[in-house]
Amino acid sequence: MLNAKIFEDISAKLSEAANSSPAKDIEKNFRALLAQGFAKLDLVTREEFDVQAQVLARTREKLTELEARVVELEAQRNKTPS
Repeated sequence: MLNAKIFEDISAKLSEAANSSPAKDIEKNFRALLAQGFAKLDLVTREEFDVQAQVLARTREKLTELEARVVELEAQRNKTPS
């Protein structure tokens, strides 16, 4: 059987080679380019989106309550003789 130390050594050498290769630089540059592109898109974070979704849900609930109240008040007004 092969020694586990051999696998660790090979893994370490491959990792070291990958970190010093041009591919690593290309990856860094690509990530920077993507980050710059996303910044220009004026995107919101997931947290901001979730907060706004909750605000919208509460607003819809309140609107539904107010619509029901308006219907109730109009019904009372129509029942009352003028």
